[in-house]
Amino acid sequence: MDLTVGINDTTLRDGEQTAGVAFSPEEKIAIARALDRAGVPEMEVGIPVLGPEERETIRAIGALGLGARLMVWARMCLEDLEAAGRCGPVLVHLSIPVSDIHIRHKLGRDRAWVLRTVTRFVGTAVDRGMTVSVGAEDASRADPGFVYRVAEAAQKAGAWRLRYADTLGVLDPFAAYERIRALIEHTDLPIEIHAHDDLGLATANTLAALLAGARYANTTVNGLGERAGNASLEEVTLGLHVIYRRRTGIDMKQLPVISELVGRASGRPAPPQKSVVGDAVFTHEAGIHVDGLLKDADTYQGFDPADVGRAHRIVLGKHSGSRAVAYIYDQLGIALSRDQAREIVGLVRAHAVRTKHPPSDQDLRRFLGETRVPAPATETL
Repeated sequence: MDLTVGINDTTLRDGEQTAGVAFSPEEKIAIARALDRAGVPEMEVGIPVLGPEERETIRAIGALGLGARLMVWARMCLEDLEAAGRCGPVLVHLSIPVSDIHIRHKLGRDRAWVLRTVTRFVGTAVDRGMTVSVGAEDASRADPGFVYRVAEAAQKAGAWRLRYADTLGVLDPFAAYERIRALIEHTDLPIEIHAHDDLGLATANTLAALLAGARYANTTVNGLGERAGNASLEEVTLGLHVIYRRRTGIDMKQLPVISELVGRASGRPAPPQKSVVGDAVFTHEAGIHVDGLLKDADTYQGFDPADVGRAHRIVLGKHSGSRAVAYIYDQLGIALSRDQAREIVGLVRAHAVRTKHPPSDQDLRRFLGETRVPAPATETL
């Protein structure tokens, strides 16, 4: 069994569709370079029909000589196809709605029209020398039988891959697994999962789809994307590596750097609690956790933070114990007695409740001066 998973990162396309986000050409180029340095094998870099500046940026990214394959997004219409053809040698993703609610109410069409359109435009693109991925928009709300027919039409017309889109993020991991497993039984096309995070399940649904046999996954840095966003590059990559031992070819140590870059460019920095890249995710305060961590890091780590270019950080607060206090003071070059540490714990907790912040180095030195217990010559924790 091939354990390699193909990551198609769509930060520069679906990520930029986050309400209020607009990358400059320079920012797009910098993000593309960063993703490529990390070993992301494929990236969706824009929507050619948006205009000349978008196409010029796509061509500029193409001229960088990156190792990653580049893809552009288009609808199944002549205008979009021609715009994509002006972007140089890129993969082309042609998207079409497949759920009845989209077909009837958004397009004003029927299923037969969808099948004809897939056959026509995939065939036209292939005839023009394009490598085509077909996107089944809103597939998770579509009749599965019709999705199979779309896949069949796409394959006969010469498509290279099918993207199954959970456009509104309505799947759960169990349904995602079953839907993808059934789809694979009805088509020879490699399947890509495109999951949205409206119910907070995008990463779980992506991993479930990959376990079911999907070979590619759409991601975005920091989980950017429409509404609640897409499956996160950081979460999907780490989940594959840590839980399933699946290969992506991505250097996970680069993820925090890429997260910070995209956070600045998008104006949407990763929240402190954001898994993998958030500022707080390897930070510890609770006394029982810190005590265990200082004795053996594996007591409170499921993977080594160094794997993603991070490190554990201990802070003092309301839930700290004397072991953590002694450790932090030791980092300042101050050895505490057992009694001193116990007394300072009370001062730390009062400070945390009052200020809602951990004490600074200056606060810690002040607490030491306020203790009533002198430091013995030798007794330390």
